[in-house]
Amino acid sequence: MRRLFWLAMGITIGALVVRKLSRAAEKLTPAGIGASIAEGLRDLADAIGDFGADVRAAASAREEELRAGTGLDAPLPERDQAQLQLPGRQLPGRRGAHAADR
Repeated sequence: MRRLFWLAMGITIGALVVRKLSRAAEKLTPAGIGASIAEGLRDLADAIGDFGADVRAAASAREEELRAGTGLDAPLPERDQAQLQLPGRQLPGRRGAHAADR
């Protein structure tokens, strides 16, 4: 019985070793090397995509902080409340407001 156990153990270990060596040999073939390079490039592309998404999210959050801090996110005034003054033109009732106009 003892010999049968060791025979089964040897066959099992031998089969596992053969499978490991076959996988290692397959990885060293041109097809295996190409597959591992393709997998590495896919992983690299995924990492670059994740990095780009993180950068866009951080930039968006920082832009919101800057807009809130500078007031750029405030609503625009109504057209009746604020009129644009073009250079060289004065609005009625504002004559002589600038030192150069005197």
